[in-house]
Amino acid sequence: MKDPQETTRTRKARGSGPRGEHDREGFLALVAGAAERLVRNEGFRALGMRRLAAVIGYAPNSIYNAVGDLDQVVLRVNARTLERLHAALEAALDPGRSPRDNALALADAYLVFVAADPRVWSLLFEHLAAPDQAFPDWYAGALARPVGLVDAALAPLIADGAERRRAVAALWAALHGLASLSTSGKLAVLTPDPPRALARLLVGRFLG
Repeated sequence: MKDPQETTRTRKARGSGPRGEHDREGFLALVAGAAERLVRNEGFRALGMRRLAAVIGYAPNSIYNAVGDLDQVVLRVNARTLERLHAALEAALDPGRSPRDNALALADAYLVFVAADPRVWSLLFEHLAAPDQAFPDWYAGALARPVGLVDAALAPLIADGAERRRAVAALWAALHGLASLSTSGKLAVLTPDPPRALARLLVGRFLG
């Protein structure tokens, strides 16, 4: 016979998600994963609350209550993307290489990452939340990890912290433009050179 207290604890642990089938973190992962797949397969415009709810088999209100509005859903997807980006960039670093070569390797890894999942990556920049909406702490943390990794990689090359932060932002913006043109097939309008060669030229010239 089951311990009544144990049964109550189990219900409480599972009951924080809709229908009691998931705990809150499990439901957040379910929603973010389904939203990510929709964007990957059909693009950002396929992502809507009713469509997402139908995919996961819940009412739209369940998503609103547990996750928030569409802006919050997008942030959940983007946080996953940033975590994967951080892992890809971290794997590209080699302590045995020079700081300059590591910077070039990060540029290579970024382009490979974007080319492998362009629709999900573009969601980072396509969806604009309300301008007065501050990022939740969990999203700010996810964003800070890849930025911090690049900042640390550039530290031996750019000593001043403020200048280095601007350098990280400038290089990301430049690589974003290059990656966007490449994944959309429009880079060939400007040049026949491959994106990797252009990215390495960009980073190499920037660092001097």
